[in-house]
Amino acid sequence: MDFLPSLLATLAAYLVGSLSFAVIVSRAMGLHDPRTYGSGNPGATNVLRSGSKPAAIATLLLDAVKGWLPVALVRWHGADWGLEGGTVALVGLAAFLGHLYPVFFRFQGGKGVATALGVLLGIAPLLGLATLLTWLIVAVFFRYSSLASLVAAVFAPFYLVLGGGLAWPASWPIVAATVLMAALLVWRHRLNIRRLLAGEESRLGSKAKR
Repeated sequence: MDFLPSLLATLAAYLVGSLSFAVIVSRAMGLHDPRTYGSGNPGATNVLRSGSKPAAIATLLLDAVKGWLPVALVRWHGADWGLEGGTVALVGLAAFLGHLYPVFFRFQGGKGVATALGVLLGIAPLLGLATLLTWLIVAVFFRYSSLASLVAAVFAPFYLVLGGGLAWPASWPIVAATVLMAALLVWRHRLNIRRLLAGEESRLGSKAKR
């Protein structure tokens, strides 16, 4: 793995991840800043509380794309620059950290669920789809986005390891990056966990309180 190309790819991935599309899309559509209502989280679920489904869908897709694109580009073209599995792990983690701590938005970012999903889709489409299906099943049955995100985050590393060598790459750097993303997702949802345990968590589709 060549150091300089890997470093530049990782930095570029972090900058792409730092684009907070919840804020950007809300501003473009004339909506309130998602950091000022509901959970205060600049993510698709909180944008949905504004009452604008198109804005929430656009935020979700763009947040996922910014996680997917750096990983996909390295997987497709990295070999030409001496970039291997270690760089795939680094750029995926960098894009995810960019969403959590965006340099363009005073390092105040979202929880990273959609971006993490995009990273997993970039590593292997089937891996991302398995994680997405887990999220959907929990969300449909329980109507809590946070619970669905927590369950999907915990299961993603297991899917990666169980399918390694068969359906997708599972080198130790990629496994380590996936475990770290899962741990950070759980940490970023710590207040949601408290609200879930107290029965105070908002369900999907609930309106924002301003």
